[in-house]
Amino acid sequence: MEEQSIIARAVEGDVQAFNQLVIKYQNLGYSVAYRVLQDESAAADAVQESFIKAFRALPTFQGGSFKSWLTRIVINTCYDVLRVQQRRATDSLDDLPVEHEFIPQLVDHAEGPEAYAERMELNQWIERGIQTLPVDQRTVLALCDIHGYAYEEIAEITGLPMGTVKSRISRARTRLRDFLLQKPELLPAIFRPYSD
Repeated sequence: MEEQSIIARAVEGDVQAFNQLVIKYQNLGYSVAYRVLQDESAAADAVQESFIKAFRALPTFQGGSFKSWLTRIVINTCYDVLRVQQRRATDSLDDLPVEHEFIPQLVDHAEGPEAYAERMELNQWIERGIQTLPVDQRTVLALCDIHGYAYEEIAEITGLPMGTVKSRISRARTRLRDFLLQKPELLPAIFRPYSD
């Protein structure tokens, strides 16, 4: 109820109210943008641009889920960035992917160093698997399995028919599973394929 009041004030032009929404949703926006763009700097820029677009578009917000409305703006902004990147192919060394030494995680301090190392290696392998997916599959997989959106919400956010959303999620999960099975030793024992 409080969020609806903040949204209503923001729609009326209250910048402080909009800033509260930015603070609440900036991490979600960044996470979605990073999953689509696979680049920290581009994701940060896309989120900033998305909030500017959202602020300008507030008078057109017709109610419903503000979170879904904003996520749709973030995804559309990311797609715009990808289109621009595809148009301008470069060979600059600055554009080469950089290996990240560490992805911040919440760490269970009771966990032993070996278990922690195995979990980090699995997380990196999962992240690599997600990076191999086509952008359309990566987007719906992130919305569903990482951010917990329902299929209906994903269809609304992406503007895709429900059947397409389900199909892309299914294909993404299958491709990710096949990728992960390339290193079954990283998987928990219950997920490893049986070997005779």
